[in-house]
Amino acid sequence: MSYGIRILAAALGVCLALGACGGGETQSDSIVEVAKGEAVQARAMFSFTGASSQGETLRRAVDLAVEDFSGGIHGYEVAFGETLDSGCSTESGSDAARQVAADGRVAGVIGTTCSVAAVGASPILSAAGLSMISPSNTSPALTSDLAGNEGPDYHPGYFRISNNDLYNAPAVADFAYVELGLRRMATLHDGDTYTSGMAAAFGKAYTELGGEVVAAESISKGDTDMSGVLSRFAAAAPDGVFFPIFAPEGEILVRQAREMEALDGVTLIGGDALVVVDFLSAPETEGVYLAGPESVFTGRNSATGMDASEVLAAFETAYGESPPSPYWAHTYDATTMLLTAIRNAAVKEEGNILTRALGLADERLIIDRAEIRKVMGRDGAQNLQGLTGEIRCDEFGDCGEIRVNIYRHTDASITDPALLEVVYRFDP
Repeated sequence: MSYGIRILAAALGVCLALGACGGGETQSDSIVEVAKGEAVQARAMFSFTGASSQGETLRRAVDLAVEDFSGGIHGYEVAFGETLDSGCSTESGSDAARQVAADGRVAGVIGTTCSVAAVGASPILSAAGLSMISPSNTSPALTSDLAGNEGPDYHPGYFRISNNDLYNAPAVADFAYVELGLRRMATLHDGDTYTSGMAAAFGKAYTELGGEVVAAESISKGDTDMSGVLSRFAAAAPDGVFFPIFAPEGEILVRQAREMEALDGVTLIGGDALVVVDFLSAPETEGVYLAGPESVFTGRNSATGMDASEVLAAFETAYGESPPSPYWAHTYDATTMLLTAIRNAAVKEEGNILTRALGLADERLIIDRAEIRKVMGRDGAQNLQGLTGEIRCDEFGDCGEIRVNIYRHTDASITDPALLEVVYRFDP
């Protein structure tokens, strides 16, 4: 054996012993390695069962954002793979998260659609070192009480672009009490994290204004007979009902309320989960007020250079329709936020003479999941501009601009959220 070969062999032994040769397996749970020619892997988890009308819209927005994110991750393409159905339950969120956590190639996650699914998914992804960014979760339990205290379901690595319901609830309370003059309200939830938290937060904000919650009821997901709840509402004689539940239960509630003479003239106010085509297209929902996110966007995404009108036009061209959910813009921003964080956390290793002489990979991308969390969080201060406005995360993962609209739905032929009449804006 020549002297040069002996030196090469010795060096190989050292690098193998230290795990320092390029192109190998992941060195720790926090590190993702991407070989030259492979794609950076991320995943999307949305609801295709439960809040089903949102899943396809949100996935399409992910695809548009990836397409617009020029250059990928240091020249490496990004692949989101097959979208997982995180449903709208704790169990389905956990199931989807376990599939993602089992894949050591995944650098980050966009999702979930429903807050209750995030309750199941967040602890699993957090334990795996992953970050998840939601475009549409709003439950305070997932982040904080906005007073410096983490929510009961907060886990490191969770972020969201959508509003915390502790902003949404006061908006609805102020609209009901001050704008409409309603003094007696009833509330309804379906038991999950989002709906129960929203109803409770509304009740607190409303009573602080001087109003009275005369009935607070609950149903179960899948219920089709609302007569018992509606009878109790009628007996309490409210001026209005706030029901931050999902379709189809929301549509069933409105239809059966319209059929009850004792509730004639009672004002009905739904939450953002009902700003979807399934609810808006039902004739009996005409006249209902809906509290939801902004649906007309004017921002420019600093990660892609695209403004909201350009992305909207691309969506309509690609899919032949306007987005049926206002969270398309939040999803686009969430995706670019994740991709920017991955790019900022990733390091390209070019290899060296030794690795090339040994026939090992001479280039790879090293992505530290812990660094992704850091650059997305408050200390990282990415401070991106998005279609939805400024993206700046607090220490518990609330990242989006605070903006709530109250819509008046007057025409079942209008199912595009951007065309709904805005009767009140909350922008503290």
